[in-house]
Amino acid sequence: MTVATKAVPVQASPKVYLKTSIGRKVLMAITGLIQLGFVTGHMIGNLQIFIGQDQLNAYAQALKDLPALTWSVRIIVLASVIIHIWNAVRLYFENRASRPIKYVINSTVQASLASRTMFWTGLGILMYVVYHLLHFTFIVTNPKYEHLVDAAGRHDVYSMVILGFQNYLISAVYIVALFILVYHLSHAVFSMLQTLGLNNPRVQFTLKAIGYIVSIVIFIGYVSMPVAVLVGIINLPAGVH
Repeated sequence: MTVATKAVPVQASPKVYLKTSIGRKVLMAITGLIQLGFVTGHMIGNLQIFIGQDQLNAYAQALKDLPALTWSVRIIVLASVIIHIWNAVRLYFENRASRPIKYVINSTVQASLASRTMFWTGLGILMYVVYHLLHFTFIVTNPKYEHLVDAAGRHDVYSMVILGFQNYLISAVYIVALFILVYHLSHAVFSMLQTLGLNNPRVQFTLKAIGYIVSIVIFIGYVSMPVAVLVGIINLPAGVH
């Protein structure tokens, strides 16, 4: 006589789960949260430019004096960016492959433009980040910034930022990039919160509102700096030109 055995469901390993579309979305949500935290912290640090040269340069020097912390953050953020981009690309092409024939009628009425352009706005952000690093961090595009020093002998980040934003083209590129960033975030924050479990239909409006509020705050915070330089609210210290 054969005894029937009850089938025991096999639980997918974390490695297998992360290769699924849901797993990829979870990874994108987590890495997106890391990047949002960095963008917010970076903005708060940079806004010290409104306090003055000594404050911003002291902040920059403090970061320089903590290489272990600074590089740990950089490595974590870089890893999150790579994971985020890799999964975004995989999801993009997987979605395209699942629909090889375009619909005769495009059924994206409920999908916002921000959600449908996430891949391209993300690509735009990546291109700007590369330029931003070459401009202000590695000082490749403007090597003259490397020799700026304040009265205390510190690298004069304050003057470097002002000299950069006094260039109308650089400020324009910066502001356009910010618009692309917050446009991306307006849907990314909403999507991230949904993926991490806040997907109850009753809180959909609240989640979208959070996405918009976060985006607006980040936009105002970052854009206030080039605007303040261009209109003369923030000026170069005496002797710097």
